Amino acid sequence: MPEARHRRIAADIQRRIAAGEWRPGQDLPSRAELAAELGVHPQTVRLAYVLLRRVGVLEGDRRRAVYVAHPPAMRTLTDADAEWPFSSEITDTRPCVASMELAERLDVEPGMTLRHETVECLDPGGRSAMLVSSWWRGRRRPHVSFTAEVGAVGLEAEQAHALGLLVDSVVFRVARTRFDHDGRPLETADLLLPMDRWSIRLAPPP
Repeated sequence: MPEARHRRIAADIQRRIAAGEWRPGQDLPSRAELAAELGVHPQTVRLAYVLLRRVGVLEGDRRRAVYVAHPPAMRTLTDADAEWPFSSEITDTRPCVASMELAERLDVEPGMTLRHETVECLDPGGRSAMLVSSWWRGRRRPHVSFTAEVGAVGLEAEQAHALGLLVDSVVFRVARTRFDHDGRPLETADLLLPMDRWSIRLAPPP
C-alpha cells in the first residue's frame, strides 16, 4: 500500500538521521533524488517528507529543500507531581470505564466509570512536550503523597499525533498515583514523555 510505503520510508529516514547520515540543519536530497535511490515514485517520498515535517523531524517549505530539524531542548523530570510551568491545553475530558490496570491503581472495581482528563503540556515555543492523562472517581480532592513508576510504552495514533511522533514510537511512561492521609488512592495518571526531549531523575518519596 502507498501509505505503508511512505511510512516505511519516513521511518528509514529517521534511522539514517539518528545514525548521523544527515545532521541538524543539513538539507536532505530532493524528492526526485531520493526516489531514484529508493526505487519509488517521487510522490511517495513527498508523502514521507510531509509526514516528517508534521512530526518535527524535518523543516522547510514543501516547494523547497527540506532539512533536518534541530532537536528540541532536553528537560529533566525530577518531580512527577510538580505543576507544569508553561502553557497547557486540555484535549479530552471523556469519562471512561476502569480497565483492570486502572482499577488496581485506584483500588476500584473493573468496569467502574471514572472521570478522565488529558492535558497537552507545551514548551515555551508552543511544541508539545508531554501528555498527561489522569483518572479519578467522584470529585478531585487534595492529596498528601504520591508514587511514580517509570516505564516505556509505544504511542497510539492520537497520542503520537499530539506529540509530533510516529505511531508506535517508544516514550517514557511515568505512572503516578496520588494518595490521601490514609493511603487511599485518589487519582492516577500516565505522563508520556518523548525520549528525545526528556531525561528522568526521580528521587524516592519521603
